[in-house]
Amino acid sequence: MLVGVGLSMAVATAPTVASASIGLGAVVSANPANFTPNVASGAVYKFVQVGATMYAGGAFGSVSTPAGVSPGGTFARANIVAFNASTGVVSTGFAPSVNGEVWALASDGASLWVGGTFTSVNGVARRGLAKLNPATGAVDTAFNANLASGKVTELALVGGRLLASGTFPGKLLALNPATGANTGYLNLGISGSVASNAGPTEVYRFAVNPAGTRLVGVGNFTAVGGQPRYRAFMLTLGATASVNAWSYPPLQNLCAASSIPDYMRDVDFSPDGSWFAMVSTGYIPRAGGVGRDLCDATARFETSVAAPVRPTWINYTGGDTLHSVAATDVAVYVQGHQRWMDNPRGADSAGPGAVSRPGIGAINPATGLSLPWNPTKERGVGGKDLYVTPQGLWVGSDTNRIGGETRRRIALMPLA
Repeated sequence: MLVGVGLSMAVATAPTVASASIGLGAVVSANPANFTPNVASGAVYKFVQVGATMYAGGAFGSVSTPAGVSPGGTFARANIVAFNASTGVVSTGFAPSVNGEVWALASDGASLWVGGTFTSVNGVARRGLAKLNPATGAVDTAFNANLASGKVTELALVGGRLLASGTFPGKLLALNPATGANTGYLNLGISGSVASNAGPTEVYRFAVNPAGTRLVGVGNFTAVGGQPRYRAFMLTLGATASVNAWSYPPLQNLCAASSIPDYMRDVDFSPDGSWFAMVSTGYIPRAGGVGRDLCDATARFETSVAAPVRPTWINYTGGDTLHSVAATDVAVYVQGHQRWMDNPRGADSAGPGAVSRPGIGAINPATGLSLPWNPTKERGVGGKDLYVTPQGLWVGSDTNRIGGETRRRIALMPLA
């Protein structure tokens, strides 16, 4: 079910918070750029750009430049790579040895923070989180978060603090970016599990609005700061951090696939911070849930509406997972292993009104209906990151082809 509303949209300036997407003023091209590096196997889970250099983290062992890029070649890279964002040339001076997957990246322009499942970087013991020199890849040994267990799946610099989330003790912390010490700013108490088979309690992903005053997190939990919050919550960030009144009680509901109770996958704020979009897995809604339950769907919520009865709109895939979302001024880009969108009546099938959007698609932020943009992409498990820069939309995935071209796990859909 697509519930459209009339909303005015303006091009926003670049955000001050790294986790929020920026306004582009137009839909990106469906024709990928030709210069992006190729990751031979595995997956890319996260991007961050520092000056002219793009960093990509994930699960991989080598990266090569495409034909025509000079200097070219194949380079051994342990789960993280740096390359020129305009030419695709791989940085030869940055080659840290990370012994596990890289899921999160953040930078202030002078340093690079890396989060994931690893336990050491360059032989230095660092569970889940490390601070690197962005030019050399050397570990900054003055920074040590001393995480006792778990992994880090999201990072952002907000208000002079490094925010980190994952499965580690605390689930969401605000760290001193120089030392890694817990500042105490986000000791809220995040607890519970949505089902016995949902896995560990975690804040899987979060997004922060451009002003740095609101944070929305998604994952597996049932309470935040002593208040009931299933699968998603909002915080107010100021001199202190507190649980915002925003709550969507239907997130207590299971989707049809009871084997995937932890079904929220990503969230992103609009460039002006007035709304945010979430994507999910979980298969189709149970009886009576269409238009209400976020199951294999994209949904928009208004930041200022504390007790929404329904999302502003929901766009369903009809039974296929969405893993990542980027909310710009003119398009909400989504990625997963979906075959269709605009498909509220589909159940692993194309229902009435469904449109073909394999692997990647774009939604009109005002109406919730799919835009004509349809590059098509190999579906795979589904890409975990969409990253917006003034160049366009960077696509990190586990597949080889997009827009009819071979672009292995890294693609740029340029702003035309």
